[in-house]
Amino acid sequence: MTQVTDIKSSQEFSELLLANGRTLLVVHFYAPWAPQCGQMDRVLEELAQEQPQARFARLEAEALPDISQKYDISAVPSFLFFKSGKELERLDGADADQLTRHVARLISVPAPSVTSAQLGPAAAQIGPEELNARLKKLIGSAPWMLFMKGTPQEPRCGFSRQIVDILNKQRVRFGSFDILMDESVRQGLKTYSKWPTYPQVYVNGELIGGLDIVKEMAESGELREVCPKAEKLEDRLHTLINKAPVMLFMKGTAQGPKCGFSRTTIDILNETGATYETFDILQDEEVRRGLKTYSKWPTYPQLYVKGELIGGLDIIKELKESEELSEVLNVKN
Repeated sequence: MTQVTDIKSSQEFSELLLANGRTLLVVHFYAPWAPQCGQMDRVLEELAQEQPQARFARLEAEALPDISQKYDISAVPSFLFFKSGKELERLDGADADQLTRHVARLISVPAPSVTSAQLGPAAAQIGPEELNARLKKLIGSAPWMLFMKGTPQEPRCGFSRQIVDILNKQRVRFGSFDILMDESVRQGLKTYSKWPTYPQVYVNGELIGGLDIVKEMAESGELREVCPKAEKLEDRLHTLINKAPVMLFMKGTAQGPKCGFSRTTIDILNETGATYETFDILQDEEVRRGLKTYSKWPTYPQLYVKGELIGGLDIIKELKESEELSEVLNVKN
């Protein structure tokens, strides 16, 4: 009788990915406070009986925030599908029919080769329209967007390293996407942009070009001419952070949080009786992306007091447990 595995630690999750091999693994990211997660748990249990050739597991998103952040879990329920330790696809929301269809289809999808450079077999499952829509969203996710190998902190090729250095010297604030982590984006963007190599730089949704063009623009001074739009974001973020003595950047609103981390933060702040304002980062992708770079803090929620970053949920919890939170908010409020 097939059971749904409860994942209780990051180590258990890693071991399950490695041990599962080429068998389809379906992981349900859930929250105990969300009734729709309970409904989907029952669907998962039924699928575990009907599809013995797949394996099913559940993971409490708030209890293991490192895993949730790694896979960008911003709402529950969310389902991730793995083979050979690689993520194939994801499904967000409580849709029993779509979950059933995903499982039935992905069981027959060949497992990715761990030694192959092509780590994205799911790309073949994504239609051209869906892929183009995703690429357009990624390109527009920040005023300046760099598609590169690696990250700005750890470039994985010399061309990417050089372009990051140029943008940093020009004090350009930019978003980035590591094309080594997603083969569908890596291959699809070449066709979408009609530009065969990486890195690629986009400004306000338009392709600027690769390293050679960015170098030429920097040398001629043209790069500075298109920089002011990016600089305005820094000014806007500064204004938003200082909009109130206590500002919380979160997913959703104080009345309707849209993730468990934000909900827990609101509950803690309300317990202190502090006066605060919030900003819904789901309503503004520019702020959502830009604030991570501005604050050098990669996750949400983010709490600011008089313009200074206090931190995220873990730090807020620590301040509460040490009975320092009320003092911090009241002294600086």
